[in-house]
Amino acid sequence: MTAALSMAGRRRLSQAELDMIVTAHEKFVAGKQGGKRAALKFTNLSGLDLSFRNLADADFSGSVLDGCRLVRTKLERANLFGCDLRKADLRQAVLIRADLRGACLRGANLAQADLTQADFREGQIAVPHPRKGLDTLRHETRTGEVDEVNFSGATLDGSQFEGVSAFKADFSDCSLRGAKLSGANLKEANLSGAILDGADIKGANLEGANLQGSVMAGVDTSTARTSGASMTGALVTVTPQAQAKAQELYQRAMANQRWCQTGGKEGECARLDGEDLRPLGDKLKGLRLTAMSAKGACMVGLDLSGAQLQGANLQNADLRAADLRGADLRGAKLTGANLTKADLRQAFLSPLPLGPDRRTVTSLASARLRYVMFQTADLSEAVFDGADLRGADFTGARAHRASFRDCDLNQAQGLDLSAPA
Repeated sequence: MTAALSMAGRRRLSQAELDMIVTAHEKFVAGKQGGKRAALKFTNLSGLDLSFRNLADADFSGSVLDGCRLVRTKLERANLFGCDLRKADLRQAVLIRADLRGACLRGANLAQADLTQADFREGQIAVPHPRKGLDTLRHETRTGEVDEVNFSGATLDGSQFEGVSAFKADFSDCSLRGAKLSGANLKEANLSGAILDGADIKGANLEGANLQGSVMAGVDTSTARTSGASMTGALVTVTPQAQAKAQELYQRAMANQRWCQTGGKEGECARLDGEDLRPLGDKLKGLRLTAMSAKGACMVGLDLSGAQLQGANLQNADLRAADLRGADLRGAKLTGANLTKADLRQAFLSPLPLGPDRRTVTSLASARLRYVMFQTADLSEAVFDGADLRGADFTGARAHRASFRDCDLNQAQGLDLSAPA
């Protein structure tokens, strides 16, 4: 479908007209008087700005939104069926369960967007007649197209990409757990560091794709085309040996808890260096694991929420997508650890007192902290020197006297380094 044809028969809205419709829709969503659901089918909204607005459940089917600004726009369950979203800016937009069937997103920016259970599959598109407009529609089946789209750091869990063209798309550090990618064209796509646990890639074209450092537990690559694909450092399915050892490792963790509870009279500090702890799932949630050592351990996706990890040694551990909400990490050593897309909301990373005049700070020096959620965490005096903090969210976090020397803070938000120490 050509650009000229896509505009045909579509009503062009001005920014002022669109703002009025969106304001009424926001009232509708909030249940306020004067609210009206936005019906924006077959409209031409190219180049307009919808950033930070709430358009949950809005209907945009068949509309042209090329070059639109939709930064952090709420589009949960929105109908974007057959839309032209080429080069649209959708950074951090919320598109949970959005209908994007048959949509064209070529060159769009969806970095850090939430696309959980979004549907990108083929759709039958109604194309208006070039002269008669909407009075004469012809239908054509169109494959969903996300070629060269920037999905870096996005959440795409359970999304549907069957048969979709995602040539050269950037899925780096994405979460694609349980995504359906069968028959998709992922040729030369960047999936480095992506979490693909349980994803279906049957018959997908991964030729020349970059899967370095990706997490591919439960992923069957036998029918995918993988010639020229790089899988260096990819983390595969848990081995039978690691499964067999899981109970023993859990007992070591429980011994650590007893050591904490009895003031060192029973049990001992857990030594889990280099172990694959993924089979433990949520068994470590809320445990007392003070002074535990898990250097270089594989802890991808573990639920450690509420765990007491004061003084724990987690240097170079792989904690991608780990749940550390409310965890006590005071004085922990996280130097060189990978916490990409980890949840550290309400976590404690302030200094750990060791005596009247002694305390140890929390070190995250040289750690990979891309897209980490630090909202409302206590980061007082924590050392982040040399860390990769691209896309991290510090909204509401306390960072009094924290050190951020030589950090990459590109796209990080909520961090005010100009505030007085």
